[in-house]
Amino acid sequence: MLVCYDAMIVGLAPPRATDPGWAHGTMVNGGRQKIKCKYCHKIFLGGGISRLKQHLAGERGNVAPCEEVPEDVKVQIQQHLGFKVLEKLKKQKGLRSKKNSFVPCFEGMEGENGDDAERIQKPTSVQCTIRRRGKEIIEGTSNRMKRRRKQNFPAATVVARPLRQSFASQESIYEADVAVARFMYDAGLQFTAANSYFFQQMADAIAAVGPGYRMPSYHALRNKLLNRVVQDAGAYCDELKKTWEVTGCSVLVDRWTERAARTVINFFVYCPKGIMFLKSVDASGITKSAEALLNLFDSVVQEVGAKNIVNFVTDTSPNYRAAGKLLMDKYKTFFCSTCGVQCIDAMLEDISRIDEVSEVLAKAKRITQFVYNNGKVLNLMRKKTGGRDILQLAVTRLASIFLTLENIVSLKDHLHQMFTGAAWMQSSFCKQRAGLQVAEIVVDPFFWSFCEQTLRVSKPLVSILQLMDCEQRPYVGYIYDAMEKAKKSIIAAFDNKEPDFMPYLNVIDQWQEDFHSPLHAAAYFLNPSVFYSPSFSSNKVIQKGLLDCIEILEPNVSAQVTITSQINFYEEAVGDFGRPVALRGRESLAPATWWSLYAADYPELQRLAVRILSQTCSITRCGRNWTMFERIHSKKRNRLEHQRLNDLIFLHNNLHLQQRKTEAVKARSTRGTLDPICLEAVDANIGDWVEDVGSMESEDLSWMDVTIPSERTFVSHEVQNMDDSVDSSDDRNSDVTKGTGRSDGL
Repeated sequence: MLVCYDAMIVGLAPPRATDPGWAHGTMVNGGRQKIKCKYCHKIFLGGGISRLKQHLAGERGNVAPCEEVPEDVKVQIQQHLGFKVLEKLKKQKGLRSKKNSFVPCFEGMEGENGDDAERIQKPTSVQCTIRRRGKEIIEGTSNRMKRRRKQNFPAATVVARPLRQSFASQESIYEADVAVARFMYDAGLQFTAANSYFFQQMADAIAAVGPGYRMPSYHALRNKLLNRVVQDAGAYCDELKKTWEVTGCSVLVDRWTERAARTVINFFVYCPKGIMFLKSVDASGITKSAEALLNLFDSVVQEVGAKNIVNFVTDTSPNYRAAGKLLMDKYKTFFCSTCGVQCIDAMLEDISRIDEVSEVLAKAKRITQFVYNNGKVLNLMRKKTGGRDILQLAVTRLASIFLTLENIVSLKDHLHQMFTGAAWMQSSFCKQRAGLQVAEIVVDPFFWSFCEQTLRVSKPLVSILQLMDCEQRPYVGYIYDAMEKAKKSIIAAFDNKEPDFMPYLNVIDQWQEDFHSPLHAAAYFLNPSVFYSPSFSSNKVIQKGLLDCIEILEPNVSAQVTITSQINFYEEAVGDFGRPVALRGRESLAPATWWSLYAADYPELQRLAVRILSQTCSITRCGRNWTMFERIHSKKRNRLEHQRLNDLIFLHNNLHLQQRKTEAVKARSTRGTLDPICLEAVDANIGDWVEDVGSMESEDLSWMDVTIPSERTFVSHEVQNMDDSVDSSDDRNSDVTKGTGRSDGL
């Protein structure tokens, strides 16, 4: 049926039209390119049905959004536009496979009747700024207004926004997931790449551009885009360097040794505002010489600036400690200390060799090996524990081991029910040798007693490791106090019986002697939350540590005298130190921040305190990508390509360090469940705790039948009490609900 409207012939949809857009617009004068909106009655020249759908969906750029369209229609069109191209990919899959083409899948694809072809556009700049053209005719609008609108139309900058999955069908979402997964498998990427802060950012940016976005080419990635992102990372590092003069910095020496005996040293620089990667050096030929290491360390000091350095943190190896001491003797303006995390880990390792502890850990290890190598047993364990895992991954191997033991003890009742329940008794596993051994361990009361005794020693030390892993504030002002409290806790756990606690304390004292630095003692004294507490007590170690810091970190003799005279005002809480707001801030503020706010009347003491309290005591580690480092340190290389690889390593490490400071990645890291079977998730080196010892019979379950753990199995002290409720109904993040409906049968 045709009707007359403003001297134009207005018709319905064209014959055999299937595009849903035609339900909301009508042809004018019988042409597909001139269409009228049913809701606001605007008429469009050019663009066809695609232009009308953009108008209805509210997409700005080609056309103004419709102000009259019903919300349900708007949502329907948004869903159609966002996933129409993806749905058509499935239809063309067979054709593409026959052609064996590597051309991007969007290239050459046309929309229905050619209407959607013009949506497939290329970005015109790195910032994904797109200029769109098109004609829009609105009834009653003059040609002069149209020209003015065209002249003043700005380029639309794409802003990444999260994709609302409610707009898409579950089938479309699944196909998108498969496409991402196929790329990762083809490229050989680790599963942990999905935990990158930039992973979702990439998806949001692509979704903001819309269907037809073409991924950057091989040459773009290794040239102009690499240069752009390297410049951004360099700007981030420059911002960090600006703070070094005020807060000082710590240089961190991270040594890597691979199986081929190659040693690579990565240098990082820490300050409260962030950590930056400085450079990587192949030290295979000099690692056994303290003098050669001294020359390398000296070059780093020259690069960073001796006046900026407060602490130079080295490896625990004897040659590295010796080189650090030589470096400190040469400059006499900063301290050299060994890595706190490595020292605490060494304490735990020596404790694990004590007979009683070694026996307990061997039995705990037997439990994890049995559970994690049998799908049915693992499913039953996760059902009994509500999805919780036994294995607990942490920042070091020994921390992971002792936290796993702590987990086993916390799940004692669940494990006891599991290995004594009807499902277990009726299974074939209870008759196997391995199953009998594990069941015997679980029901043995002496095993649990020794576990609890071991944890009395390990818990205080693991807590210190978690303190060092916290990046929310510098912890140098807490480490001395934490070590003293840990030793007191161990003594009290054994009821002050010296024969019982001395073997453990001897181990701790031995490594603490290597770890201790005057910087720790001075930071303990200058930390207001510790100093003003009733339990604070001074001693010769603290007093000498404070004096050493004054003499070394403040070379001006006159300033040294001034600082020593100003300490009394801090001790007596005089002036701003005693303000009510300062009293409240002792616990809530970071120590360096507290000094920057309330010590303005004593600038010399303030500067010293801020620089001391702004340091770290342990080495930062990034993900270890040996392939990248092998390429950069290869003897056969091209000079230009070597420069590019240097930029890649600089970028890889600094992007990783930069995202660690963001709240978004902290929230994401708590959402992503790490499967203990996949030990690439963390560099904990505890594969032997889940390895197949070959003592179990074959089963009919594969990895696909195993329920996914419901809790995050990597411990980080800095992320706590995060709300995971947003993921509770999304099986893309957690599949634990899949196992809750299964029977206990084995």
